Amino acid sequence: MIVRIVLVWGLAGLLLFAQGMKMTVGQLKGFLRSSIQLNHPDKQVANYLKNVTLTEKLTERDIEELQGEGLGPRSAELLRSMVTATASLTPPAKDPTVSAGPPPPPMPPPNSEDQAKVISEARELALSYIKRLPDFICLQVTRRYVDPSGLEMFHLMDTVAERLSYFEQKEDYKLISINGTLSNADRNRLGGATSSGEFGSMLKEIFMPSTEAEFQWERWAKLRGKICHVYSYQVRQSKSQWHISWQRQLDIVPAYKGLVYIDRDVPMVMRVTLEAVNIPVSFPIQEARTMLDYDFTDIAGSQFLLPLRSEMRMRESKLLVKNQVEFRNYRKFGAEATITFDTNSMEPIPEDKLKEEKIKEKPPQQ
Repeated sequence: MIVRIVLVWGLAGLLLFAQGMKMTVGQLKGFLRSSIQLNHPDKQVANYLKNVTLTEKLTERDIEELQGEGLGPRSAELLRSMVTATASLTPPAKDPTVSAGPPPPPMPPPNSEDQAKVISEARELALSYIKRLPDFICLQVTRRYVDPSGLEMFHLMDTVAERLSYFEQKEDYKLISINGTLSNADRNRLGGATSSGEFGSMLKEIFMPSTEAEFQWERWAKLRGKICHVYSYQVRQSKSQWHISWQRQLDIVPAYKGLVYIDRDVPMVMRVTLEAVNIPVSFPIQEARTMLDYDFTDIAGSQFLLPLRSEMRMRESKLLVKNQVEFRNYRKFGAEATITFDTNSMEPIPEDKLKEEKIKEKPPQQ
């Protein structure tokens, strides 16, 4: 399970960052609340706000609300200039997701015996996952984002399309296009951040008995219409096999933690997250985490649980890197090695397909 990163930052990226961004009031508030929680310096936030253009009307009440949550004086001053600039714009629409009623009572957690059974069954399926996969090909679309400010305001740098072949339990990648332009370049020379291990290695290494991952019940969740058990886990550094390398020069194997989402009805993992912990201060990359979603996909008339999308995030000093990798057009591997894909009409997977939903059903009968 390897993650590699080569950070390339050119003039085009700096110009893109300086051009500014258009935001709704809701997006602005979300950004500022995230900055408050992350303790970003008021001066840094204010400098970023100079490049923001609002598409909706901002009010003094919005500013007072944010100041009550900890917004700094320089940022508040800049927001007041936006109040005047947006006075003639349309007010933001009310959030339809806000409910006036009390939340439903939570579903009770399974007892300790059932929890142990769920982990045991999920482990059995995870360890045999690779062996059960068919040989296939698919389109892998990677959207690579950067943020030099460190404020979680990402800009799309490029979109890379590759043909991924999975044959005899081995992955092979062939570059198809970059930003829609056909390319046969070597993917290892693209720069930027890349990862591997999505097709089973990640799951296997978490659930292997030798990894000695420690699981703990967290909550119920709902993904893509399925009720899931959510367990947190931790893996000690001495048992870790997660490699993080920087510019193919430095390499570490950190301890890590994360969450696994296990389908309540069939104990298969629907989502797994990893976050590196205790990275040495001397290592250039100081944060690394990834999230991988699975979904059922038809291949030659049979249903298989296969990767849907992964998201990898890293931080080096202030520079933030985010890769969103989508897996599409799964097909059976065969003699049609010259198969091509239409990469110009690939819209991102809708966020509602990836969002964790609130559980509204009644608790199960004991």
